[in-house]
Amino acid sequence: MTDGTNRRLLVIDDDEGIRRQLKWAFDDFETSVCGDRVAGVKAATRNPPAVVLLDLGLPPDTDGPSEGLNALSEILKVSPETKVIIMTGQKERSYAVKAVGLGAYDFYEKPLDLDELTLIVRRAVRLHELEAENRALLASAGGGLIPGLITANPALRGVARQIAQLAKTDVSVLIYGESGTGKELLSQGVHRLSRRADGPYIAINCAAIPENLLESELFGHERGAFTGAHKTTIGKIEQAHGGTLMLDEIGDLPPALQGKLLRVLQEKSIERVGGRRTIPVDFRLVAATNRDLKAAIAEGGFREDLYYRIGEATVTIPPLRERPEDAVLIAQRFLESWSSEQELPNPGFAPDALAAITQYEWPGNVRELQSRIKRALACAAGRITAADLDLAANGEAAPLPTLKAARQEAERRVIQQAMTQAEGNISEAARLLDISRPTLYQLLSEHGLRS
Repeated sequence: MTDGTNRRLLVIDDDEGIRRQLKWAFDDFETSVCGDRVAGVKAATRNPPAVVLLDLGLPPDTDGPSEGLNALSEILKVSPETKVIIMTGQKERSYAVKAVGLGAYDFYEKPLDLDELTLIVRRAVRLHELEAENRALLASAGGGLIPGLITANPALRGVARQIAQLAKTDVSVLIYGESGTGKELLSQGVHRLSRRADGPYIAINCAAIPENLLESELFGHERGAFTGAHKTTIGKIEQAHGGTLMLDEIGDLPPALQGKLLRVLQEKSIERVGGRRTIPVDFRLVAATNRDLKAAIAEGGFREDLYYRIGEATVTIPPLRERPEDAVLIAQRFLESWSSEQELPNPGFAPDALAAITQYEWPGNVRELQSRIKRALACAAGRITAADLDLAANGEAAPLPTLKAARQEAERRVIQQAMTQAEGNISEAARLLDISRPTLYQLLSEHGLRS
């Protein structure tokens, strides 16, 4: 215990023999034992354990799951990080599956095999340790330099310090980074840490707007300037007066507009489309791109004089594959926020999911990570696994299943959900699925599911 690791194990079982046996088997842990729900919850509240071994059949309802399920809920309420392993007999297996859906780490069927149970407990303790380490990293991630930035990576922390320094001046900043790395987040950081923080922050994606509309979006237009211009409209540049203008994917800015933007930056004024009046503008420019602008200059696709205007200072965001320590931190934080936003319980990640997140290359960077977590949270039956993320355990993207395999997997998930909802009752599950009992028995056998 000198290293600060939580090795507290709590056993809650009404069988004195089992309590004595488990206390002996786990003598290298700080093991305590209780015989009922009330004593167990008090013990977990007083000294939150890393792992709880919880019997579902506790007095006064030793033949039912009510006391065990209530104990599970109360323990997770006072100590959400605790890993609760349900110990159950065969007759209570359906309740154990339900308990996992309510947040239990795992369940183990009696009679006890101490070697097997020890392996499960040690895995649970290791996951508890990893999650504690991640929470500690999250608490310091980003060092508070850039609002919303989560990182423990030295290179990106250096970029954050650079951004914080640049924000104090009005130099234009050019942010390089692959798609999905967080260029928008750093751009917002420049604005929030600058003296213009109380002014507007106006962002526009130069690649997302057709060329024939982009000029009007940037510069605005006067009424009657073109067909459909029924009123005078203020453009993004003018809207950014007194604040910050963020031009995302500036490498896709058409050549004609590159010249007009250069003139704005030199003269600090604009003319709306169809207008003759010169309008002064005062804004700080932040641009972002995933293109190599120097190569674009050499190919004649980007103006060199504009490059030096927009890139008075440049920073580069390392892709997620170069900072694997950040992938798990971002995943943990995003799962927490997204599950809260969707009003769903946070199931946490299984060990194979954490390993896969760390090992995967993430070609789509943070955006891909968030997308996979959203899908996994919607589909996972319990803790999110590597398979739920469509990742192989070795961190590679899972191969695309055949249509037949996808249908079989979908069928298997629905059957599992029906069996859980029906608490193992075959007739009720068959009714929920709108099939006959013999058909359900056949499907359970085909999918390797026990009733």
